[in-house]
Amino acid sequence: MTTSELLSVLVVGSGAREHALVWALSRSPSVGALWAAPGNPGIAELAHTVNLAATEVEAIADWAAATRIGLVVVGPEAPLALGLADKLRARAIPVFGPDRVAAELEWSKAFAKDFMRRHGIPTADSAVFTDSDAAIAFARQADYPLVVKADGLAAGKGVLICAAPAEAEAAIRSVIDEQAFGAAGERIVIEGFLEGDELSVIALVDGERITVLPPARDYKRLKDGDRGPNTGGMGCYSPVDGLSPDLLAVVRETILEPVVAGMRAEGRPYRGTLYAGLMLTASGPFVLEFNCRLGDPETQVVLPLLEGDVARVLLDCAQGRLEPDSIETSAEAAVCVVLAAEGYPEAPRRGDPIRGIADAVNAGALVFHAGTALRDRQLVTDGGRVVSVVATGFNVAEARETAYAAADQVSFRGMQMRRDIALTPALVSA
Repeated sequence: MTTSELLSVLVVGSGAREHALVWALSRSPSVGALWAAPGNPGIAELAHTVNLAATEVEAIADWAAATRIGLVVVGPEAPLALGLADKLRARAIPVFGPDRVAAELEWSKAFAKDFMRRHGIPTADSAVFTDSDAAIAFARQADYPLVVKADGLAAGKGVLICAAPAEAEAAIRSVIDEQAFGAAGERIVIEGFLEGDELSVIALVDGERITVLPPARDYKRLKDGDRGPNTGGMGCYSPVDGLSPDLLAVVRETILEPVVAGMRAEGRPYRGTLYAGLMLTASGPFVLEFNCRLGDPETQVVLPLLEGDVARVLLDCAQGRLEPDSIETSAEAAVCVVLAAEGYPEAPRRGDPIRGIADAVNAGALVFHAGTALRDRQLVTDGGRVVSVVATGFNVAEARETAYAAADQVSFRGMQMRRDIALTPALVSA
């Protein structure tokens, strides 16, 4: 491939997911210039950064056109909900990410529930409300546990599990009346609680065809043993032991393929990442949620397991010519441990010096920046989830050992991390 044929790629976003994307794309032989908007201090070591927020969708589209970007990879959900992919496609710029109407699968849980009902995709029974009194009346007659969800985007935190009517009433008042999640909670979804094991399955979609990436399992609660508040994710691992090929075939045939076919039939062709958050129940896999972008922290463990030219595969998705078996997967395992700031998730501290990143890398890990910033040449905390420490190994146990050994090299005031990532359920409860 000549220099003139190399891709100029822009990654949109500033978190650990985007750092992992930039890392993977920097290893792709088809990539020439690599950019990120806005990026972060870790990303800046691998790519040129552009001082544009991910939500400045018009400015990003204009910049990409002026710079002759050959592929845009959208990391977070907010720019997709704002129509960034539409604006890029209008300028004939290939983009890996769905249009706004397709991304409604994520930015409206009510839409996603209705869509799943229309297309026979298994999910919990639910009801939608905009009035808190009506929602509370419904909740008083419901079976428990019960789940209350903000309809819109809430950075992975708009899900409240309620064990009794009093908890449900408090959750409903908090979301609708007190606007705990802002405009995302103007409408809520109340649904039945599903029991089983959670699983994250991510597919790459070109509008018709799909390629399924290695499944992962993440940990949403802040503290060991799945205690504490829900977060954006405190760690994960891949592959997930005990998943049979038959189960993954069921997920593909009853969930992923019906979504792609249904979106196409409804005039919303889907191109980009389709993330299915699943509960593996006694009755089979049920959908908890859809995301329209790569998961965080799942991206941090899935990408290190992929082999080949990642950029070329994403471009093929963007241009509707995906080869379903175009991605090869390593036989190794990967484990991610998230290091979070003091006060996360409610009120994370910022500005605390971070030490030991180089030591973690020397211990055999990848360190993907999320909530970091440079202040007077000092790396400091600048968000809730500060860094993701990722290690690969022959198996999950080996990867886990390396990840925790590396994570222990990092320090900052009030640092929070779970110690049970990638342990078996029996060990977690022991």
